[in-house]
Amino acid sequence: MKDTLARHLIAETGTVRQALRKLDELAMDSVLFLTSASGKLSGALTDGDVRRYLLKGGGMEDPVADAAFSDFKSVRKNQIDVGLLKKYRSEKLRIIPVVDDQGRPVEVINFRLQRAFLPMDAVIMAGGVGSRLRPLTDNVPKPLLKVGEKPIIEHNIDRLRSFGITNLTISIKYLGQQIVDYFGDGADRGMNIHYVTEDEPRGTIGAISEIDSFHNDYVLVMNSDLLTTIDFEEMYLQAVEKMADMTVATVPYEVKIPYGVIETDGDLVTGLQEKPTYTYYSNAGIYILRKEQVAKIPAAGRFGAPDLIEKLYSSDQRVIHFPILGYWLDIGKHHDYEKAQKDIEKLSL
Repeated sequence: MKDTLARHLIAETGTVRQALRKLDELAMDSVLFLTSASGKLSGALTDGDVRRYLLKGGGMEDPVADAAFSDFKSVRKNQIDVGLLKKYRSEKLRIIPVVDDQGRPVEVINFRLQRAFLPMDAVIMAGGVGSRLRPLTDNVPKPLLKVGEKPIIEHNIDRLRSFGITNLTISIKYLGQQIVDYFGDGADRGMNIHYVTEDEPRGTIGAISEIDSFHNDYVLVMNSDLLTTIDFEEMYLQAVEKMADMTVATVPYEVKIPYGVIETDGDLVTGLQEKPTYTYYSNAGIYILRKEQVAKIPAAGRFGAPDLIEKLYSSDQRVIHFPILGYWLDIGKHHDYEKAQKDIEKLSL
């Protein structure tokens, strides 16, 4: 998943021949970025740039800087504009360098390998016993039960990574060491994975209070036993646009009434709806919080996501919802698990 930065860098004092060799090694990801003596990015180069340079009479031993162009796109590590990146992606830009405050490259975004680059931390709640799925969970924690070729939780971690989220904390309790042994520190998938252990049951969101710090201003929290095609980028953009303190992902649920419904005001009939359909929104177990709202979660005891939602809106904090328009399944019971095994064959996660 992770594209190595060094593959895309060449010193501006290198030659056109050296650049061609590197571009050939990159194959379909053939974009190079030039670095100055101070380590700052100074230009970009593609196969097409080299061809045009040679056709104009340039030489293979000329400085690569002569063939490159300086009007390239980049983003700053601590000032990620997700909307701008989305625009770059729509313009078919494939690889974008990420630079620090001094303009030095720190990583690259490869849109062939990932969908977005979201400046969020993530927390996956994976401490539950999964008692409704026994005996499957007698010796294996529910998050590690396989759906298709890999565990439930791995589908979610890989989806987070595909949206550019690399800082992840997993809350564990029941058979939690198995989860630690399976994922380790996340380096093999280009992530930084940490763990918090619930010494006592903390509810669906309480364990977040045990995380020491976050790298970003927004934190995505989700249950580990979900299978979903949710668009994390759109959810994040809505949270930012609406200046939400908490964004709750929801699943639309329709209730069809097979009869005519009388509307009344006391004993007075005020209207009639023939076989109406009502749409309700159920909690999908996925949330985006402003980092400062984590302080509202008690340091001990059980505390669920509904408790936090009520605490925030009761104190005039802005809580919004984000309807999931794609696939979503909570794998809580045996029939859910069986459904997931069938659905995974046609899902594009």
